[in-house]
Order: sequence, then structure tokens, then C-alpha cells
Amino acid sequence: KNNHEDAPDATTGIAEKIGIGGTFSFDWEKSWTHLFNFTSLSSDPVRLNTIIKETPKIISDEEYVEELIQEFLASGKRKEMIDGERYYEGDHDILAMKRTIIGEGGSLQEVDNLPNNRIIDNQYQKMVDQKKNYLLGKPIVFGTEDNKKYNDLLKQTFNRKFQRLIKNIGEDSLNCGIAWMFVNYNEHGELEMKRLKPYQVIPIWLDYEHEELEAVIYFYDWESNGEVYQKVEVYDENGIYRFIRKDNRIIPDDVPFSTYFSLLDEDGDELGLNWLKIPVIPWRYNTKEIPLIRKVKSLQDGINAILSTFMNNMQEDARNTILVLVNYDGQDLGEFRRNLSQYGAVKVRNDGTGGGGVDTLQVEVNAENYQAILKVLKNALIANARGFDAKDDRLNGEPNQMNIQSMYSDVDLDANEMETEYQASFEELLEFVNTYYTHRGLGDYDVENVEVVFNRDILINESEVIANIRQSTGVISRKTQVRNHPWIDDVDEEMKLIDQEETIPDDYGNAFKKVIPNEEVE
Repeated sequence: KNNHEDAPDATTGIAEKIGIGGTFSFDWEKSWTHLFNFTSLSSDPVRLNTIIKETPKIISDEEYVEELIQEFLASGKRKEMIDGERYYEGDHDILAMKRTIIGEGGSLQEVDNLPNNRIIDNQYQKMVDQKKNYLLGKPIVFGTEDNKKYNDLLKQTFNRKFQRLIKNIGEDSLNCGIAWMFVNYNEHGELEMKRLKPYQVIPIWLDYEHEELEAVIYFYDWESNGEVYQKVEVYDENGIYRFIRKDNRIIPDDVPFSTYFSLLDEDGDELGLNWLKIPVIPWRYNTKEIPLIRKVKSLQDGINAILSTFMNNMQEDARNTILVLVNYDGQDLGEFRRNLSQYGAVKVRNDGTGGGGVDTLQVEVNAENYQAILKVLKNALIANARGFDAKDDRLNGEPNQMNIQSMYSDVDLDANEMETEYQASFEELLEFVNTYYTHRGLGDYDVENVEVVFNRDILINESEVIANIRQSTGVISRKTQVRNHPWIDDVDEEMKLIDQEETIPDDYGNAFKKVIPNEEVE
């Protein structure tokens, strides 16, 4: 635990360790486990309070956690996570746009008498939903070879509730670059998986590749007796440390420490137990943990700006005509505009050099220019997001399977990387699931190899696929044919139905003669 040969030296800083900017010195000799020097797994509050008071500290636990939280709250990484979720929900920067004019001295001045449309065409949300449902829209299948009991247990654990959870996890991965799942027992002794918001989680990694966690800080808002403050939980291999955060200060909670779960021994005493590793699992969108919003935010802002500007210009129709006044019989332009709006007429005068009048200069709003720019921006957003256009010309008529696969090539490329990361996360999750089965006396399945199959939601030409399956009879197994048939959801159930049909006895014997094509029936 304290061997950090592969870790940065003491001058590297904890900020780099958790993946954010800034400088913060951290001495490896005073590691996380030394800062939280709980040597007993007992949940006795008296014992815990004694340990807290007696622990020697150069920097206290509370100060350490508070400093990490302050660093994370001010980081660009967290801001990007919030931007991703904010844009997905439709809260775009365009909503804060103000109309300005060039004032005296060339400086911009805000005006409120001009149209100020704030139109959002949320292509970003469309890309997130597209990717999420492409990879996670259909149920994920978990299977093992020749172990029906284990298969049945996995189906019970990874049920529809889990499928909904993993879709929400996928949404967090896309919006924030990384998502988090907390695994533990609930009050009924059942395994429970919870989604943690990424912008409320501070991971402390042991390695540069972000493969092994040393600790995780999770903070969230809490309201009690009309007072709103934050609760902070720190997870490591020893258990859970709990704090309260008020006015940028950290203090221990009423129950400052507990193990992840507990059992009663033969004497009826509570025995605190922990998992073999921290039960917080990362789910990455990609290896670099780059959120989708980073790739397309400027393009999404451009789409919103073009639509809003076009709408503003259309609503300024009366202003598209520039009026040229000759010998206007009035004091200022405001009075002229008011008379024109109210009476539909204005007074002009003759100054002896010529008659007065009002001439016009017309300014045209070319809608085709806006449409051309809008099309370029939308195509660029789809390309940078690695999505697909459902209105693609390749889908016209009856597209063959090659055209469909070509259209899905970019989203498939992105899904491959995301699936690679998710397969690694499922390996971690299955360790906890198998341990849960062992605790419940349901069997030891640590050596079982589980295949996790992602059923991607892709358009297919069903007629072409079914024809290919039929032509492959005798080349591949019957089960492989059934598995690839577009109408089959449960392969095992379908194979049972096929076996039942083939073993149904003929109650009528040979009472009816089989009809042979092109042959006269007797």
C-alpha cells in the first residue's frame, strides 16, 4: 500500500494525481492511509473518537479533504463536466446572450429595444442519446458456458433495473468523460449499485494510468432543519469516513467512520467487514476521459448563434430599410420613429433650397446564406461527435447492408472504444457480484468466465440478413443462425421452442399423405 515506486515524486503534487490543474505538494511518506490512521475495523464510536484524537497529524484529515475539494471545485475538469450535463439538459450559453450596439468611442453597449432571440437547436443532446442508445439501448447479455445456475443468477442481478442504471451511467460517461458506480449492501442485505454524479466525485489514483484507486471523495448537498450544507464521504480500503462541510470547513460527522458492511458474530456482537478493494467503479467514455462536449461545444454554440441571429434579423423587418431624411421637421430621430409608428407619416419642411422628403435604402436578409452556414455547422458537429445523420442520402430507397454499415462507421468506431472501457469496468463489477453470491451461500463463481455481449442498436436490412442466414445452413450451427436472426431476443428460449416442435409426435400416423410439389395428390 505504501510502496509508490511507480508514482510521481513528492514534488509532483496531488493536483496532478487527481487530474486537475494547480500545484499542491504531497509527501508520499505521509500517505492517505497514514492521514486516516484507523487501525481497527470496530464501529464503536468511543474507540473511533479516541483514535481521531490520538492520531498525530502534520496536516489534519479535515484540512486535507477540504483542500482537495477546493482544488476540484475550481478545476476546469469539473466545469467541463457540468457544461456537458448542462448542455444535454438544454441550458446553453446562448441563453445568456445580450444584444449590443457600438456606442460612443467604439465600445459595446447593451440595448433592450432590439429583438434578442435565444434559440437552441440541441444537436449535442441528439448525439449523446444516439451514442447511448446505440451501445446500451438493447439489454446487455451476460453468459457463461454450461453453468445454468450461474446464468440464472446473473439474469436476476443484471435485470431491467440494472439495464436502466447502465444507460444512465452511459449518459454520465458521454457528458463528463467518466461515470462512477458505488457497489454495496443495502439495509436488507442485498447487493445495491448506485450512480454517483461525476462532478461530485474526486478520485485519488495510485498510478498515472488511472487503473488503481487509493481513495475516493464523494460530496453532496444535504438539508436538515432548514439548513443546507454538504456531506462528504471518503472511501478507501479501510471503510467510509464521513464529514460535514460548512462555510468551507470540514468537521467529522456524528458517525465519523464505519466499515462498508457488518455481520453479527456468534456472541451477537457486530463485526465490521470490508471489500477487498474500494467499491467504487469508474466507467470511462474513452481512455483519456475526454467528454463529448469538448469536441462539439463551439459548433453547438455556432448553430444556436446562427439561428438566433437570423430570427433577430427577420423580426427587425422594419429596420431593414434604412431611412434617409431630407429637411426633417423635428428635433431627434426618436421623435421621427415614434411619429412613423403612430401615424404612419412624418412632417418635412422646405428650407428654400429644395423640398423635404424621406428616401430608403433596402437591406436584404439572404436566408440561403444562413441555411448554408447552418448546414456546414451541423455536418461538422456530427463528424466531430462521430455520430450519424438519420437523413443521410445513403438511406434513400432500399439501402443494402453495406450502405447502412458505411453510415454507422463513425459511431461504431466510437462505440468500440467505449465498449473496451466498459468491458474492463464489468470485470471489476463482477468481482463484487461473485463475492456477494459467495456471502449468500449461492456458490463460488470466481473462476467462471463471463461473456458480456453488447447488442448494438443498428439499422439492418432484415430481408438481406435473413436470406444470408438461410444460405448458411449446413455451414454454421443452428444456434449461431438463431443468435443472428433479427427477430430473436432470447436465443435459449427460441432453441427450446425449436426442439419442442421437432419432437412433437404425429398423432395421426400416416393417415395423410405428404403432398409432393408437381405431383397429383391421390
